[in-house]
Amino acid sequence: MATVEQPQIKHSHLAIRGLNLHVAQAGTGELGTVLFLHGFPEIWYSWRHQMLAVAAAGYRAVAPDWRGYGLSDQPPEAEEASYADLQEDLLALLDALSVPKVFLVAKDFGTMPAYDFALCNPNRTCGVMCLGIPFLHGGSSFTTLPEGFYILRWREPGRAEADFGRYDVKRVVRTIYILFSRSEIPIANEDQEIMDLADLSTPLPEWFTEEDLAVYTSLYEKSGFRYPMEMPYRSLHKRQPLEDPKFQVPVFVVMGEKDYVFKFPGIEAVLKDGTMAKFAPDLKVTYIPEGSHFVQEQFPEMVNELLLSFLKDHPVA
Repeated sequence: MATVEQPQIKHSHLAIRGLNLHVAQAGTGELGTVLFLHGFPEIWYSWRHQMLAVAAAGYRAVAPDWRGYGLSDQPPEAEEASYADLQEDLLALLDALSVPKVFLVAKDFGTMPAYDFALCNPNRTCGVMCLGIPFLHGGSSFTTLPEGFYILRWREPGRAEADFGRYDVKRVVRTIYILFSRSEIPIANEDQEIMDLADLSTPLPEWFTEEDLAVYTSLYEKSGFRYPMEMPYRSLHKRQPLEDPKFQVPVFVVMGEKDYVFKFPGIEAVLKDGTMAKFAPDLKVTYIPEGSHFVQEQFPEMVNELLLSFLKDHPVA
């Protein structure tokens, strides 16, 4: 594992609700704690640039690998995966770290437990900043998307496993990073699988190095893809919307306009027609015109500046 490149980031395992979760940390935290929550195909390492920036500014950066991901333990029954487990893991993690109140920074499916945690635990939350996914009360409908839409494919038990199983882990991570960095939604034809949408001649995004790929590969070689297919893809239907949600903390959404998720049904409308503002009275939305799904790795300095400004505007009481 290429963790030696970030000597300021320390690694440990914490016993959380019967599982040992891997946690990366940096900084002393005199100004507060920032908890970073990754998505798929990501890991703690996805936040390396932001962790160092907030640590240098006087905050404590904490980035766990979700259960079933990276260096964290696998849950005994992957098929029982639920978003409630993730939310409860976060609460137990804060207690284990003796953190009374936290800023949440999340992306991709990590935004869902982040939003829910902030709604259910406003006394433990200073604010929430989410990249790429607005708050969707009741979720997003994919009924208008074709059968080859990657989420519909990966929801099918065994389909992704068979598709991924044709290649080594490095090739799978490489392909997904390439597909997810594009502005078009990954959709396969009837005679294709998702892994067929890119090959080894397709270049990596210019901001994603072979060294980065090696880190992600080593972490997914450890965890595999069994739990990541259950959480998020095969668990989306289990997520129960909260009744009459109203955020009592500041909410900041950063959306890359070249993020393929921006084209999901309802995403742009929720941000621009005032729907999300009904749930989040203290809402700020910023668009990054060339930003992709991985905007925090693509434009780290820009995202760091936005994050530090958000933290500074909402000091811990």
